[in-house]
Amino acid sequence: MTITTTRQRELWLRPLRTQDVPRLRLVCFPHAGGAAGFFKTWGARLPDGVELYGVQYPGRQDRLREPPARTMEELTEPVTAALAALGEVPLALFGHSMGAAVAHETARTLEAALGRPLTGLIVSGRPAPDRLRRTAVHRGGEQALLEDLRRLGGTAEEVLRDPALRELVLPTIEADYRLIETYRPRDTVPIRTPICACVSDADPEVDRDEAAAWERHTTGRFRLRVFPGDHFYLVPQEDALVGQVLLCCGLPGRWPSTP
Repeated sequence: MTITTTRQRELWLRPLRTQDVPRLRLVCFPHAGGAAGFFKTWGARLPDGVELYGVQYPGRQDRLREPPARTMEELTEPVTAALAALGEVPLALFGHSMGAAVAHETARTLEAALGRPLTGLIVSGRPAPDRLRRTAVHRGGEQALLEDLRRLGGTAEEVLRDPALRELVLPTIEADYRLIETYRPRDTVPIRTPICACVSDADPEVDRDEAAAWERHTTGRFRLRVFPGDHFYLVPQEDALVGQVLLCCGLPGRWPSTP
């Protein structure tokens, strides 16, 4: 496993909510084109004792000058090292879309590094590894990317209407698409960490059966939860989703929001 310095850890992991005495550390992996700050509003919905971190991939925001990752290992290896260096606090990973695949591979490498399963892995908006759809949007150029962003909904397509901003961020989105569309799991042995698969009822990227197939990828407990909405259901359904994440981690699922 890669040895990480404090600077390297801070580069990859952004603290969105810290606690003096943490009892759970929740780490969130964003979608293609997304950044750590996508999850900043989650902090107000978490109970005392739960820390929140967002993973910041290279090639965006304050890491814009860095080249985007080209392989899954370029993401999972430094994130694994950074998380392993944080200390002995129960750890749960959440990932949406591309982030679900990154979180799953990170959970696998962390299990090996720590010698134990994590508290939980919550995968959202992503088919199970043995049910992946073969797509090649990244080969179609700018127009294909824009059309796919419109198909998925969310805020990305709205941002890309600005020509100057589009020129700035589209290369990173294209690189993320290339990474996840060419990614193939190297190891299909189930992990020990419990998995909760979350999916919406109108997501064009994954249906209920493809999400349910995640059950074959853990020897631990499995849960499937379906929410109303499209691929970015997690924005309007944030309260319900965060509650479900807490339940998957063995915590009560209904907590009042912190003022």
